[in-house]
Amino acid sequence: MIQDRYQLAFKLYPYARSADQDAPAPVRHPVVVIGGGPIGVATALDLGLQGLPVVLLDDHEGVGQGSRAICFSKRSLEIADRYGLGEKALEKGVVWNLGKVFHEDRKVFEFNLLPEEGHKFPAFINLQQPYFERFLVERVREANADGAQIDLRGRNRLEGITPHDSHVTLDIATPEGPYQIEADYVVACDGAGSPTRKMMGLDFEGRVFQDSFLIADITMQAPFPTERWFSFEPSHGAGASTLLHKQPDGEWRVDFQIGWDVDRKEELKEENVRRRLDAMLSPDVAYDIVWTSIYTFQCRRMQKFRHGRVLFAGDSAHQVSPFGARGANSGMQDVDNLGWKLGMVLRGEAPEALLDSYCAERRYGADENILNSTRSTDFITPKSPVSHMFRNAVLDLAEHHAFARPLVNSGRLSLPCTYDDGPLNSPDALPGGPERTRPGAPCPDAPLRDGFLLPQLGGGFTLLAINGTGPDLPGDLPAQVARLSISREDDPTGCLAERYLGRAKEAVYLIRPDQHVAARWASPDPAAVSLALHRALAME
Repeated sequence: MIQDRYQLAFKLYPYARSADQDAPAPVRHPVVVIGGGPIGVATALDLGLQGLPVVLLDDHEGVGQGSRAICFSKRSLEIADRYGLGEKALEKGVVWNLGKVFHEDRKVFEFNLLPEEGHKFPAFINLQQPYFERFLVERVREANADGAQIDLRGRNRLEGITPHDSHVTLDIATPEGPYQIEADYVVACDGAGSPTRKMMGLDFEGRVFQDSFLIADITMQAPFPTERWFSFEPSHGAGASTLLHKQPDGEWRVDFQIGWDVDRKEELKEENVRRRLDAMLSPDVAYDIVWTSIYTFQCRRMQKFRHGRVLFAGDSAHQVSPFGARGANSGMQDVDNLGWKLGMVLRGEAPEALLDSYCAERRYGADENILNSTRSTDFITPKSPVSHMFRNAVLDLAEHHAFARPLVNSGRLSLPCTYDDGPLNSPDALPGGPERTRPGAPCPDAPLRDGFLLPQLGGGFTLLAINGTGPDLPGDLPAQVARLSISREDDPTGCLAERYLGRAKEAVYLIRPDQHVAARWASPDPAAVSLALHRALAME
């Protein structure tokens, strides 16, 4: 019998009556988040840690249904670390950097996802989504104990949404009857089937691929290494392609490509799932099935992520195929991008126009993810005899020739987006500076004499001076800017100089709260810093 142990284990925020249900008139809140998955809870946590009161509405009670997302990228861990749960996730997760690609019975090649040293976090960990959600909720409880105002309301289902010029009205259903609240802003994180999106008459644009994949999470004791194994046309015949990943607690994720014209109900029967698993693992391997599901590749997004005072994030805004681990990871980047902007707007530190940059930048990121996911899907699931022949020719070449290996696409794995030509960027003013830290780029980590770089950047704007002191800051800046100076002696490995100086001898960087580069110079004057900060706040 297949038993979803996550559904039994994680009831995170059971229903409790709120004071809003007894109020004589709808209560106004600065922010209401719709949806209690990892993206919704992370959004609430981000805003709450900024000191903003936030309400989260979820139609469940934090109950995880299967492992769902399991691959969390280095960037997601760095974001989680700023929220105070990165190390907990790392401790529980299974660390992996090595991936292997097979064709039939042959190993074609292997690759290392983090070939360079000097990062606090690994390229990826495998961690079942319910654990990540639980760590987020535990961090919310800790933040509330320290004075944050984050109200997680389970079994509060959104029934209606009415946007106005100055606020949004929300109709909510609970086990004890309906009630209404108002919000200055609403962030919809309610998943691919987003009721919020449907209530507002909005939809996705993009492609649905005609293929199906069966997921089976199993527990077993087997001598498989902690690696990502992707097999094209495996000889055991259990699927047109298969993927094997190790998870915590002796659990493994197995994906089978099973085709488009399948009877889903029949495929999910335990005897049929076991037939595929036995063929792949051999009948001698003992295992228990924890959870199964079938999914279809979809690469789609909304036309706009902002609709007045309602903003969409995560799967409610965009969908990508699972290969490449771009779903939850891109959602965490949405949160990282939106959180500081919405916080500054609500505190009156930036104009409402700053929220338009969320749509511009994360739509750019979604398009990048959709492009990569579409290419992966086309390679994994060729749609014609010619494309199938090309795919297999590439695999045959890649086994013996390194030049062909970049053409093999078993899922380009998630990397943070660089917002090239983004509306908040200033022109690059660091001659000889490294390409990877140009304006719009996410800051790469680097080891320092005392720890790592990224934790020292904090959660606000930072003026980072490398091998110098940087300019004096004007007293009339529109936002607080922390200063951080790092000397050659603080960079014993030279990684910081390699990643941030390149051929330059010294540099000054203006870093955004989401740790993307807003501007960089060889030696700026105070006016240049002020102008760049105004631009980064959409004030120019």
